[in-house]
Amino acid sequence: MMERSICLRLICLGIGYVFGLFQTAYFYGKAHGIDIRQYGSGNSGTTNALRVLGTRAGLIVLLGDCLKCILAVVIVRLLFGSAHHDIIYLLCLYAGAGAVLGHNFPFYMGFRGGKGIAATAGLILSFHPYFIIMGVIVFFGVFFTTHLVSLGSLLVYACFVVEMVICGQMGVFGEMPQAQLYEMYAVSIFLAVMAYWRHRENIKRLIKGNERKTYLFKKNKVDLEPAAEPEKKAEER
Repeated sequence: MMERSICLRLICLGIGYVFGLFQTAYFYGKAHGIDIRQYGSGNSGTTNALRVLGTRAGLIVLLGDCLKCILAVVIVRLLFGSAHHDIIYLLCLYAGAGAVLGHNFPFYMGFRGGKGIAATAGLILSFHPYFIIMGVIVFFGVFFTTHLVSLGSLLVYACFVVEMVICGQMGVFGEMPQAQLYEMYAVSIFLAVMAYWRHRENIKRLIKGNERKTYLFKKNKVDLEPAAEPEKKAEER
């Protein structure tokens, strides 16, 4: 029984990872004649695509990275929703975690992908309506007042963990056993810790007050400048 339970979780994680491998920013950049990893911050994600290729590119990449996580969660719901309705939220969380891991660590790109924020947005949008409200208010509230994508993203993750625990203890996820609720909290914390780790250089710049601002409808100062040297790029990622 235990082996079957572990296998089920690994299947959901694997489904998510496969979808997460679709690197929207990388493929969009290639379609426009550039390797996005060679410009700006060198990151294969929404923010760098926005800065390097413009608002349209940023929105397309955001949509693509959100959709891959949403599709993974939807497929898990369809496959296991009826047979495992009591833990379906946990299985969906594993699918979302897999998508974030696939986005951050794509094997065919040397395990060097993005930072997982847009993929996490897809998880939030497909997980539960309560999380959508929280995500939208926190991220866009912070972004439109500070224009700091990293700050908004990090605060969303902190709120995600807190809301996961509150909703779990209030019974929002149905009659899920307490052990599985604790497992959900652990997965959520793991995702948050990974996000904070991958944003460690952003956090340093936020503390120093020199984090770069990003604008949707105003030209960002990149102009296809080459990415930083490999050592520096590794830090920024």
